[in-house]
Amino acid sequence: MVINGRTDMASELHRRLCDGSSVTELPGVRATEEQITGFSVTTVEILDSRGEQALGKPVGCYITLELPSRISDHFSEAAATLAVLIRRCAGPEPLPQRVFLAALGNPDITPDAIGSLAAGHLLVTRHLKQSNASDFSAFRSTTLCRPGVLGTSGMESAQQIRALCRDFQPEMVIAIDALAGADLGRLCRSIQICNTGIAPGSGVGNSREALNREALGVPVLAIGVPTVVDAAAFSPDPALKGMFVTPRSIDSLVRSCAKLIGYGIDLALHDGLQVEEIEMLLG
Repeated sequence: MVINGRTDMASELHRRLCDGSSVTELPGVRATEEQITGFSVTTVEILDSRGEQALGKPVGCYITLELPSRISDHFSEAAATLAVLIRRCAGPEPLPQRVFLAALGNPDITPDAIGSLAAGHLLVTRHLKQSNASDFSAFRSTTLCRPGVLGTSGMESAQQIRALCRDFQPEMVIAIDALAGADLGRLCRSIQICNTGIAPGSGVGNSREALNREALGVPVLAIGVPTVVDAAAFSPDPALKGMFVTPRSIDSLVRSCAKLIGYGIDLALHDGLQVEEIEMLLG
């Protein structure tokens, strides 16, 4: 069921403008659908200012991976597919060697805990490569930050990450966060990867300072999962303004999605690894 409401998902925005109308193509936008190892993948490319105006998002690539109802039944295949899409979204060149991982969101609010939970499934290697480079030569150098939210730290996530990037000098930032969606059936059932960065909190009307190339000086990939829907979309009742709906089983769904994102990033960054090896390394 698709409803009218705010969404961070480029594929939903594109479908909203095209479905039920005579419009099949939007000026400045290219959208394609494909199957990769049995998973549905939608790519929306915003090519110029016309596309920016149509979808309200910056020029860049937005890839959506549709997930099965039970991620655990297809976990290895889904993680490998996500890794392929991460590398694709980053561009034609191999991923850089120094990557900063930013796990965004509020770990105390379950629908916003995607980043924090994914952090527990990420391989952090910078210190290992510095102390014993030869044993970890096959790994990229990764650094992890969990900045929390402004309300608990008193600092913008972007301020913390920008300061750390000045010190650690990464070549790329990968940010993980929860998103807002407009399609009830896709809550915790899809993952969006984009190369335009992210404005934390924008999906729920609480937009903070953006994390993007302009702010950090390096490419920024953003990976997110829609976990909430704007309740105002169900009714014109003004009492619903500012309220959001989330699935009843949000706790288990968020944990499953977070693990998948963590493993997908690990597979994308560290060449030759398998899911079983990541499980062993994470211990």
